[in-house]
Amino acid sequence: MIRLFNLYFPTRTLVLLGGEIATICASFALAILIRFRGDSGLVFNDRHALWKILAVVTLALLCSHYMELYDLRTLTIPGEMYPRILTLVGVLSLLLAVLTYFFPEFAVGRNVFLTGLCILSLTWILWRWAYERLIFLPELRERVYLLGNGERARRILESIRTRAELGMDVVGWAGEAGIEAVTSESLGRICQDLGNNRSVDRIIVALKDRRAAMPVNELLKLRLQGIRIDEGTSLLEKVSGQIELDELHPSWLIFGDGFRLSQSHQLLQQIYSTLMALILSILTFPLLPIIVILIKLGSPGPVLYRQKRVGLRGRSFNCYKFRSMRPDAEADSGPTWACDDDPRITKIGRFLRYTRLDEIPQLWNVIRGDMEFVGPRPERPEFVEWLTREIPYYGLRHTVPPGVTGWAQVCYKYGNTLEDAKEKLRYDLYYIKNRSFGLDTMILFQTIKTVLLGRGAQ
Repeated sequence: MIRLFNLYFPTRTLVLLGGEIATICASFALAILIRFRGDSGLVFNDRHALWKILAVVTLALLCSHYMELYDLRTLTIPGEMYPRILTLVGVLSLLLAVLTYFFPEFAVGRNVFLTGLCILSLTWILWRWAYERLIFLPELRERVYLLGNGERARRILESIRTRAELGMDVVGWAGEAGIEAVTSESLGRICQDLGNNRSVDRIIVALKDRRAAMPVNELLKLRLQGIRIDEGTSLLEKVSGQIELDELHPSWLIFGDGFRLSQSHQLLQQIYSTLMALILSILTFPLLPIIVILIKLGSPGPVLYRQKRVGLRGRSFNCYKFRSMRPDAEADSGPTWACDDDPRITKIGRFLRYTRLDEIPQLWNVIRGDMEFVGPRPERPEFVEWLTREIPYYGLRHTVPPGVTGWAQVCYKYGNTLEDAKEKLRYDLYYIKNRSFGLDTMILFQTIKTVLLGRGAQ
């Protein structure tokens, strides 16, 4: 896997991206050759024409990203990819038509874009067809043995089996022998068999109690034979973008890379967040009168809703939102998470939540310094007290300022149960460990898609 922006990307995913860039460029280059023939050299030597083709490539990749053509886990139905590609080319045709209508100088030549899009429809489908078969070739995949049991081993097993782009095939799992059977002696025999047969390329160690069960000498011999040995928690972090909680050792947090929270970085992060909040405040200002009128027409009560939330180092602050529930929503129940089809949410409030317009007032919290633009979602004190008792390491999420958006928000649903809170904490710990401007930029990029697709709203 390759690390970019403090995120880990499978090599095969980057190959997919590179292949699509080449496919788009080749399609429009062929369109230029067909359209201009003998004069095509003049077009290729024109710097402006090349920049226009690169602009089309960027636009096509953005459309592909927002139509989730790079998330292979969502494309589980055979043949689902190809209708999406044709839809994408249709959307790209519409965008290019609008661009060339308002900016005629953007066109490379007459019918070049039209010809290129027709060619692209075929070449993109052919490339995806070839790629799907390429990533499943046995010669290009790693044979993996999972040495472990328990929840962490099961999560690793599930991650590998559902993500073909990782290029791994699990050929064996020690947990299949039964939890009681996984001892130092039994694991030692397994390692000896693997070394004698040379039947694996990588071993992932995900034991619940490594001190009592890990066959150190046997694993060292395998390592010296050229077989790669990976620690389960670190691999799960790379593969899933989250940190395992149930079997996490404090020593891994203390001695592991990351968790560097310097004051200079914190200051730059706050300046970055404040500038983003000011820009968005200016851009969304024309919407405020419309939102106020809709809320007033929808139900009686105040426009703004103020609620106590827990922020940096456990300090409480008032978080502001546009009101999306009835004024007496918690009069009888007390503090309660929103649920599916929650009757307390007004019709206008449901629209505001779906579009995230209810969160515009949180920009004031960012400007005040209560929050940053990216960070863990701030929770209410009543929930924090309960979750801290139930979930190990929950208090670590308060070592950084909360955010309007965050890694957990773009990777997971809203969440209204204890198990949801635990799952989101796994993402929050990953963010805290790998915090950087590059990761923040990736989260903002993902947030746009999350808002456009209406995900995670409750």
